[in-house]
This record gives sequence, structure tokens and C-alpha cells, in this order.
Amino acid sequence: MILMVDDDDDVRDSLLEFLQDHGHRTIGAANGVEALALLDSLDEPPCLIILDLMMPGMDGGTFRGQQLRRPALANIPVVVVSAYKDVEDRARELDVVRCLSKPIDLKVLLQIVEKTCALASSG
Repeated sequence: MILMVDDDDDVRDSLLEFLQDHGHRTIGAANGVEALALLDSLDEPPCLIILDLMMPGMDGGTFRGQQLRRPALANIPVVVVSAYKDVEDRARELDVVRCLSKPIDLKVLLQIVEKTCALASSG
């Protein structure tokens, strides 16, 4: 399962649909607070979190800090997606697997998802 965290309903829904069309189970959250609540309610953690940085309520950086402080969630890989011009610098500070600039290259995203989730299921 993949968790997509983005406050833009259209972006979130289209990415969830894209990943579902490629055989992945997905869930979505509109911000960090909603994402943490979802993660706490799941029986099994997702194999990947796709995380926007700019969100109201709890932004992606704050969410990542909270995630890393929770032992049950800390090892879930994160891919940051953002419209920030310095997305790579911001992502490096958050210790994430990859970062992608918006608009997202869907082919690259799918490759990351398949590689990351295959590693999670095998190990």
C-alpha cells in the first residue's frame, strides 16, 4: 500500500488513480495531521509515503519529523514531491528516498514506487 499526502485534491486523486491503475493499493491524506491519524489506524504500514511539502495544518517537513520520532513509522520510506525550487535541498534535510519536482514525471514516480515497494515486500 502507498500513502499519498497532498493537500491538492486533484493532484492527490489523480496520483492515487494512476498508481491504482498500475496495480498498487493506495490511500490518501490531505495533510500531515490526517496522514499521521491514518498511519496510526492501519494494521500494516504502507511500503511508501509520497509526501508534498507545502500543506496547511501540518506541512510535509513537520510530518516527516513526527514520523521519524515514532518507532513504528520511522522506517517507512518517503518520496518528497514539491513545487519548491529548492526541493532537493529541502528533501536532503528530511532524509528521504527521493524527491521529485512538480509537475511529477509519472514514469519516474512509477519506477520509484515499484522499486521501493518491491524491496519492502522482499525484506
